[in-house]
Amino acid sequence: MRPLAAAAVPAAATIAPPALAVVVPMLDEAAALPALLAHLATLAGAEILLVDGGSTDDSVAQVRAAGFRVVAGARGRARQMNAGAALTRAPILLFLHADTVLPAHACTLVRAALADGRRRWGRFDVRIAGRHPMLGVIAALMNRRSRWSGIATGDQAMFVHRAAFEAVGGFPDQPLMEDVELSKRLRTLSPPACIAARATTSGRRWESRGVWRTMLLMWRLRWAYWRGRPARALAKAYR
Repeated sequence: MRPLAAAAVPAAATIAPPALAVVVPMLDEAAALPALLAHLATLAGAEILLVDGGSTDDSVAQVRAAGFRVVAGARGRARQMNAGAALTRAPILLFLHADTVLPAHACTLVRAALADGRRRWGRFDVRIAGRHPMLGVIAALMNRRSRWSGIATGDQAMFVHRAAFEAVGGFPDQPLMEDVELSKRLRTLSPPACIAARATTSGRRWESRGVWRTMLLMWRLRWAYWRGRPARALAKAYR
């Protein structure tokens, strides 16, 4: 019997890594997970990792039952996202909140937005799902402010070349405004790519706490952070 040629058996080392890794921090997100997991299943070809910060509900069990990879991480959204980035291998990272879903063809849109090398990072426009009529206005203001300032928020599904993420040290280890601070650091490398297709995020925070009250609180916290107040002090007010 003639031996098989070496080329007949593909080597594992020749398998190219996925182009994009989706990292999802989660903590007690059992209510949001069914919709999220169904959405993640549509992201063909993406590397997906959920990082749990110590859930006490059945979040981890749901993720495992759906066949997705989940790991434990130190509690704190910034720490969880940094841990997820370190455990993935794709050259582009996308950070997705557990109550947010991406628009159609999101992975293709991200790759196209970063393809020419002029932009090292970016985000999507956002839509806030909910019944209150002000949610649409708030989303529009968020999108416009982000384009003007070059600052993105986690609700906008931030994405970044891994090399750029590592160059700025990843997310800062702080309990609030980690997305704002990362944006400021990445802005030194390039302006953001602003994708007009909208990610849809839950309006539960706004509606449960009061839309006007939440809007005024967030403006006050951002103003205080811009003035130099530490994120840890602001986190207490946010809670």
